[in-house]
Amino acid sequence: MNETELHQDSIVIDGLIIAKWGRELFEDMRKGGLTAANCTVSVWEDFQDTVDNIVMVNELIEDNSDLVMKVKTTADIRKAKELGKTGIIMGFQNAHAFEDQLGYIQIFKDLGVGVVQMCYNTQNLIGTGCYERDGGLSGFGREVVAEMNRVGIMCDLSHVGSKTSEEVILESRMPVCYSHCLPSGLKEHPRNKSDEELKFIADHGGFVGVTMFTPFLKKGVDATIDDYVEAIAYIVDIVGEDQVGIGTDFTQGQDKAFFDMLTHDKGYARELTRFGKIVNPEGIRTVGEFPNLTGALLRNGFSEELTRKIMGENWLRVLGEVWGE
Repeated sequence: MNETELHQDSIVIDGLIIAKWGRELFEDMRKGGLTAANCTVSVWEDFQDTVDNIVMVNELIEDNSDLVMKVKTTADIRKAKELGKTGIIMGFQNAHAFEDQLGYIQIFKDLGVGVVQMCYNTQNLIGTGCYERDGGLSGFGREVVAEMNRVGIMCDLSHVGSKTSEEVILESRMPVCYSHCLPSGLKEHPRNKSDEELKFIADHGGFVGVTMFTPFLKKGVDATIDDYVEAIAYIVDIVGEDQVGIGTDFTQGQDKAFFDMLTHDKGYARELTRFGKIVNPEGIRTVGEFPNLTGALLRNGFSEELTRKIMGENWLRVLGEVWGE
């Protein structure tokens, strides 16, 4: 089958989207043939503000139910494929919303949250982010990991410090993930993961979603979709073809205030990093251009079977392991 048919036939899952919510995004998801995406509903927000975000997202999904549906299980993701809709997996990029209450983890699972990152760039009650001296996983953090395992929420370590990540990987009874990362073997950056870190998560049953966020790619803003595929191939060589997927980190539609919030501790305090110009790789500038990625994988020598795995089948399997359904 040709690349268009293959894309249309495949399960396509994006492990991380933090774009501006709205019908325009949902239309682009359908244009891109996305079966499901882990969409961020909490970064620096506390419990109440995160619940308010979920209320807003629930209303948006309801108002645009011709295009999208909420998904809580892998059966829901398959249903979305069948119906020609995009499944919305709600996810956090920080566990701050759990506050210091283990009971909140079950509450958020019941609301439809399927993936939670342990820390976002800096220290919280659980552990340390990638922009600070890393003190590792706290005692409370160990309880959080156990409770996330119990209720079936995946632990994400994309913005988490190296030591904290290692200790979560060892602590968790379920597969954990870097939902959106790139290899430091191609470019040194605090957000990129070393060959050793990539191998370590994979050796312990974990998963790697590969991002295309250009500040972390070798050629930066000059990167193309083929440079993104190079990074995917690099990671496949380290972790094998069954533990790699896509995690674009699409931010389309977001404004300067949004990036200011992301790059400052707690959303307002000290500046942690500067990204400079934000532009996605040429060939996949928008979610709607997702079919180009299937084409680029095939063009760069990936088999049809491996392309299907990377585009979504691997994510589907590992989410099923964590969610238990």
